[in-house]
Amino acid sequence: MAQAEELQVAVASNFTEPMKVIAAEFENDTGHKVQLSFGATGKFYAQIKNGAPYHVLLSADDTTPEKLEIEGLALAGTRTTYAIGILVLWSAKPDLVDPKADVLAKGKFTHLAIASPKLAPYGAAALETLDKMGRTAELRPKLVYGENIAQTYQFVSSGNAELGFVALSQIMKQGRIEKGSAWIVPDHLYSPIKQDTVILASGRGKPAAEALLRYLKTPKAAAIIRSFGYKL
Repeated sequence: MAQAEELQVAVASNFTEPMKVIAAEFENDTGHKVQLSFGATGKFYAQIKNGAPYHVLLSADDTTPEKLEIEGLALAGTRTTYAIGILVLWSAKPDLVDPKADVLAKGKFTHLAIASPKLAPYGAAALETLDKMGRTAELRPKLVYGENIAQTYQFVSSGNAELGFVALSQIMKQGRIEKGSAWIVPDHLYSPIKQDTVILASGRGKPAAEALLRYLKTPKAAAIIRSFGYKL
């Protein structure tokens, strides 16, 4: 086995739970150690530009890794899609969100939470969905913005917002939606949320970084990713 290394990995908020599971399996199988940081992709981009010493980025989109590559802050040829995110309208209340999302038309709620469209791809997808449904103008006064998808989930989970657009991965475990009521947004209402990973400039020459990207493609990792509500 190659010498064990420690990796600093920046992970998009929506991928928090699956990555905790994958990192534990990766450490167990390879001996490498992984330090995970979770947050908004836009914020990670700013930190990486300012010299943050992350070795690998698991982004919530495919544009940020590409941009980092173009700017020489990520290694060319290492970018790959590790998951395709699924957007869902969710409420912690078991009977609020109906199977056709008529709740949005009825408007009998005070707050609709979405992630910041500038920082979080799931927020951009939520706005795109509202646009295509023709509901942006009427619902804009009810929108509350989370800095990232984790904060958006907190708004809805705590009841501060009655419902919100979150990542399916946040409410699904072992292939089942855990609680509340949900409408899985049809694919045609938003652009695919392709989530790419890339080795950053700080990860150059680190075998553990290459090993992690390979590991994300293994059947074991794929099964974990699917069980949390992603497509591959």
